[in-house]
Amino acid sequence: MSISAAEILCPGPGDTEACAEALAGRLAAGDVLLLSGVLGAGKTCFVRGLARGLGIADGAVLSPTFQLVRESRGGRLPLFHIDLYRLEGPGEAGRLGLEEYFDGDGVCAVEWPERLGALRPGGAWQVDIEPQPDGARRVRVGRP
Repeated sequence: MSISAAEILCPGPGDTEACAEALAGRLAAGDVLLLSGVLGAGKTCFVRGLARGLGIADGAVLSPTFQLVRESRGGRLPLFHIDLYRLEGPGEAGRLGLEEYFDGDGVCAVEWPERLGALRPGGAWQVDIEPQPDGARRVRVGRP
C-alpha cells in the first residue's frame, strides 16, 4: 500500500519524527523526498525520524548544512541527507553530481529542493513542513 497524500498535525518534534518513521517503512531504494519549509521548520527533525524508521542508529542524523551531503548507513537502506541551503541556485547544484545519489541504493532526503532546478527528480515524494503559531507543525506528504 502506498501513500498518495496525507496531512498530519504534529504537536511536537517527537510527533514529526514519528510521522517520518512511519513513512520510512514504505520507502525503497531510489526514493527521493523533497523537504520544503522555512528555516527551522523541522526538516532535519523529519529526517531523524526517517533514519530511525530505516533502522539507522539514533544520533546518526545531524544537519548537513556545512557538508551538503551526509550519508547514514547501518539500516535497511542507506540514507543520504542533502541540504542545499548554502547553494546559490540550480547552476551550483548541477555541478555536484547529485544524480548519483538519486539513482543510488538508498533513500535521499533533500532540504531546500527548489535549488535543484532541472535536477529535481520526477516521481519524488514531496514533504511540506509548516510551523504553526502554537509550536506544532503541519506536515503534508504526497507523491505524484
